[in-house]
Order: sequence, then C-alpha cells, then structure tokens
Amino acid sequence: MFITLEGPDGSGKSMQVPALAEFIRELGYPVITTREPGGTAIGDQIREVIMRMENKAMNPRTEILLFCAARAQIVAEVIRPQLEQGAVVISDRYADSTLAYQGYGHGVDLEILRRILTFATGGLVPDLTILFDVDVETGLARRQQSGGEWNRLDDYELAFHRRVRAGYLELAKSEPKRWVLVDAGQSPECVRRDLRAIVDSRLKPHA
Repeated sequence: MFITLEGPDGSGKSMQVPALAEFIRELGYPVITTREPGGTAIGDQIREVIMRMENKAMNPRTEILLFCAARAQIVAEVIRPQLEQGAVVISDRYADSTLAYQGYGHGVDLEILRRILTFATGGLVPDLTILFDVDVETGLARRQQSGGEWNRLDDYELAFHRRVRAGYLELAKSEPKRWVLVDAGQSPECVRRDLRAIVDSRLKPHA
C-alpha cells in the first residue's frame, strides 16, 4: 500500500510519520518512510536548490520541474521497488503537493501539471492520501515557533498559502475514495488517534 500525507505548511504531518510507521509495523507490515522533495542522494541535492532562501527569483516553472525531477528519482529508486517487495510506503508529500502549491498556489494550469506528474511518476498514484487540514495562520505560526528552517516556500505571501489550502480541500473533494481529511488543528495525540483509525480501516493485521 502506498500512503501519502499532504497538507499546508505547519499542519504537523511530518511529526506524525514515525508513530504512524510504528503502528503499521505493529500490524505486521514492513514499512518504508520517505519525504519530498528529497529522500535520495540526488533528490536531497535538488531539495537544497528548491528551499534555499536566496533562490527567491525562481520561476514557478523551474520550481515545478525541480520538484518533479526529485519525485521521478524517488519513485524509481525507492517507492516503486519497495511496493513491489510488499512494503507499505508512507510519503511525506507527493504529487498532490505540486497540484496544490504550483497549481492552486501559483495558478499553473492543472491539466498541464497532471501530464508532467504522470510522466515523472510513471503514473503511480497513492492508495490512500491523508490531508492534514489546518487554517493558514495557525500553520504558519507553528512553523515559526518550531525552530525549524524557514524556507523559501514558507516565505510566500499569506494569500498564496490560503490558495494552497483551498486547493487541497478541492482535491480531496474531487477524489473522496482516495482522500481522507484529518483535523490537524487538534492536539498531536488526537491526530495520532485519528490516523490509527484511518489506517486500521484500510489495513488488516498481516501475519
């Protein structure tokens, strides 16, 4: 099974990955976790270019192609081989991030993006996508308070982040069988409980 975690900046999805992976292991499945952009030697180098604050002049088309280059590498090198071996793969962001950020956020044509994404991923679509939904102001405040790196994408104007969140909600609405929404404004413990319930309903204990 291929599970992806999506959501606006500061939604708390990254901090939930270890506990979710451990829960799935307890069900008897081998688990691999990945993140985007990055997750491979080549992808991590691309991540550095994308996130660097001094690269604020980056054109949205450049941003799209860099994200998709990193994604193509991790699909070929990690995700697809692990799925073929029977592992559950959890990815912290995937193709839907491009639709939300570059599509809804920057206003790039969604159909063009979908064609690029199909090429980059070889058509690999997640079995389950969990949307960590949180209001923009709360999410960005969390990012600033976390002490983590404040990157070039975080630094976009508030209106951009609002478009991204609206885009995520639209994507989830368009594919209700694949997407499940979690209220990421709750405490981490409540979010963890909800994640377990979602995964438990999709994965049966594995001998």
